[in-house]
Amino acid sequence: MAALLTLTSLLLSVALLLIGHGMQLTLLPLRAAILGHSDLQIALGGSAYFLGFIAGCLLVPRLIARAGHIRSFAVLASAMTSVLLVLGLNESWVTWAALRFGIGFFICGLYSVIESWLNDQATEDNRGQVLSVYTFLVLVSMALGQQLVNASPVASATPFMVLAAIVALSTIPVGMTRKLAPAPIESTRTRIRLLLSRSPLAVTGALLSGAVTGAFWTLGAVFARRSLENLADVTLFMSAAILGGALFQYPFGWLSDRVGRQDTMLLLVVLAAGTSASVAMAPSTPLLLAAIFFFGATTMPIYSMALATAADNSLRHEFVEVGTSVLLLNALGAVLAPLALGQLMTMGEPSWLFWGCSGLSIFAALIVLAQRGRKAKVDDVVPFSAAASDMAPTSFDMDPRAPEDVEGDLAPAEELPSVSDSEDEDEQAGDEGRDTPGY
Repeated sequence: MAALLTLTSLLLSVALLLIGHGMQLTLLPLRAAILGHSDLQIALGGSAYFLGFIAGCLLVPRLIARAGHIRSFAVLASAMTSVLLVLGLNESWVTWAALRFGIGFFICGLYSVIESWLNDQATEDNRGQVLSVYTFLVLVSMALGQQLVNASPVASATPFMVLAAIVALSTIPVGMTRKLAPAPIESTRTRIRLLLSRSPLAVTGALLSGAVTGAFWTLGAVFARRSLENLADVTLFMSAAILGGALFQYPFGWLSDRVGRQDTMLLLVVLAAGTSASVAMAPSTPLLLAAIFFFGATTMPIYSMALATAADNSLRHEFVEVGTSVLLLNALGAVLAPLALGQLMTMGEPSWLFWGCSGLSIFAALIVLAQRGRKAKVDDVVPFSAAASDMAPTSFDMDPRAPEDVEGDLAPAEELPSVSDSEDEDEQAGDEGRDTPGY
């Protein structure tokens, strides 16, 4: 608790920023629909956002290393504020797509500043607590942001002014803090080939999580606006999904620690297929809100499960790199899926969005079934730790599963084993005679 008290100003900035971020995730698709953008054009804007997030993962650490944490936070928040104001004044979908790329880049940079700062202040004894509080704060703040969409008509400029003001206010607590900012962060390498070698199941989960949740964030509000009677119900729809994802992270994590990651992942993707179909078929508003709650409960924990599976199947010093690979694969799924599902919505009915999510989940379930029986290469199962997919690579330095011997940094590249070398070492990494419960 003492560590959290020292981070009060930073967490306040996080809350303000994520309230604004949650608001814009729902506001922008609704406004685009009012402007007459097609479902495919709205999907292109959402894909551009996640593409910007990927670019931020790769490039932002250099900015922070050059300017420092506080100035980087101020610059990125100011740039995001400006982009949001321009979006409120522009109607071209091409411009919207370009500006949404910028929002993805800026929000990834802001996450990087926040998470590396949290990691610098956390210790080995309280990292898990800090990460859990941070993840909970991210989800709650984003849920609160949904309700602000109701503050004024979406067709007016007022919501964009409110949104920009909230994001701008987030710079005040960080800018006025008396705490010293941490040392500049280092760029994180990705090793997707290593992740694929270690755990194809984690790759499957990361791509499915990105595809389904990315489609939800990009087009879910459009589906809700066409299916529900008023705007207040739309924000309840979005909030219910977030709340379901927040409440069911730990129950599924607890289950995976006891029955295994593979069985829990299979359960999640099968349930995701069912809940996606139930959203598509819901005949009334109460049933639709209940269905989307369980949709969030079964789809949003898939990312954390993929991350936990990757951690189980990697050596400890590899976790930051494979974790970053899981994040980027998640973002890649979020770039590609909205394009296909947006085209489905254009060709058919709004419900085709969730029929598409159901189909993707069934396909993932078949892949998971095909992988059953394959043993993990590293017998080092670690307790489940919840994580939101909307984070930056620096969050893995803060995770308890990150290396203990290097505080916040990766081991030098020459000390990292190749895939073939790692496989020889893996046989000695776990306790002899113990079977891992997950793959």
